[in-house]
Amino acid sequence: MITIKIGHKDSDQRNIIKALQKLKQVVSREGTLNEVKKRRYFVKPSMAKRLKKEEAERQRIKDFRKDIKQVERLEQQMWG
Repeated sequence: MITIKIGHKDSDQRNIIKALQKLKQVVSREGTLNEVKKRRYFVKPSMAKRLKKEEAERQRIKDFRKDIKQVERLEQQMWG
């Protein structure tokens, strides 16, 4: 369970806003919202496997393009 503590003296509006921002950061870092969105609907195991495979393919293409750009930048630095 995520908790953000606020002292009794810290009840003014600025500190409450800071506490809400900190809560938002913690929830984002832990991936709680993404997990809730993912579990919102049931996905059949076969469909989950297919989606995972498609995502892996997209990631491979993305990594390949990133590598090409990195090599192009290195060549650009080498040759001016």
